[in-house]
Amino acid sequence: MKVTVCIGSSCHIKGSRQVVEQLQSLINENALGDKVELAGTFCMGQCQKGVCVTVDEDFHSVTPDSVGEFFENNILNKVK
Repeated sequence: MKVTVCIGSSCHIKGSRQVVEQLQSLINENALGDKVELAGTFCMGQCQKGVCVTVDEDFHSVTPDSVGEFFENNILNKVK
């Protein structure tokens, strides 16, 4: 599974760094490093939707406050 977080200027202002750090931590805590590839990219063209994240090809809008729920619903439940 590939998880890509936008680190462009608009998403950076909305908390992409915190989203990346929390995802890294959750991936490590759940020992998913061999199943989940976390990557960064620049603008996904959806700037108005917050921190843009794709899981494989599925687009999501994530905030630093919603990372836990996003991780559980869109990553953890799909790789176990």
